[in-house]
Amino acid sequence: MILELRDFLTQSEVTRLVELSRQLKFVEGRLSNPSNLTKDNLQADLGDPKYSESVEIVRAAFARSREFQDFAFPTRIAPPLLCRYEPGMKYGAHADAARIVLVNGTLRSDISCTVFLVDPMSYAGGELVIHAGTRPIVMKGYPGEAICYPSTFLHEVRPVTSGARLVSITFIESIIADEHKRTQLYELNEVGALEGLKMSWESRVRLEVVRQNLLRMWSGS
Repeated sequence: MILELRDFLTQSEVTRLVELSRQLKFVEGRLSNPSNLTKDNLQADLGDPKYSESVEIVRAAFARSREFQDFAFPTRIAPPLLCRYEPGMKYGAHADAARIVLVNGTLRSDISCTVFLVDPMSYAGGELVIHAGTRPIVMKGYPGEAICYPSTFLHEVRPVTSGARLVSITFIESIIADEHKRTQLYELNEVGALEGLKMSWESRVRLEVVRQNLLRMWSGS
């Protein structure tokens, strides 16, 4: 399942991240994945003192987003990374690594997330393409929007032909590794939220019991 998050970042957060992108040092993206010949982009230098501020801004958005929490059931989130694509740059079709090495251990990538930071009209090309089945899903979000999708999906970033694409990316480990099970819990939660007070109290309680019991059972797998 794919989740689009509108207004994931506030305007002031977007503005600050763009400012930081002008101050931060960027390095070759292939430094983090040298074996992938299709990767051609720039990413924030992890050693730059301003990098940590960009991480905390995006982390705070994940922490306050109830929609994200109910969708991802996150247990760990990799430090969000600013990435820039200039003319001619791209990231060919690939699947994200199953294990992401972090300073404090290894994270299993269950969900990938891209947060868009600049006006899509300010650059040509650079669409995020998610290959789900036979029809590609093409995304080019507005500043502050985010898209979350299973890390198992083949995806790519089309070549930028003019302007510059700026995004923040990260990977999420969920307490529920199985995508199908996560989706069922998300749908149950959505039904409860949509029906709200239309349901009798008894029905709401029974629905919540089912949801919590499934969460308890599946989070241990």
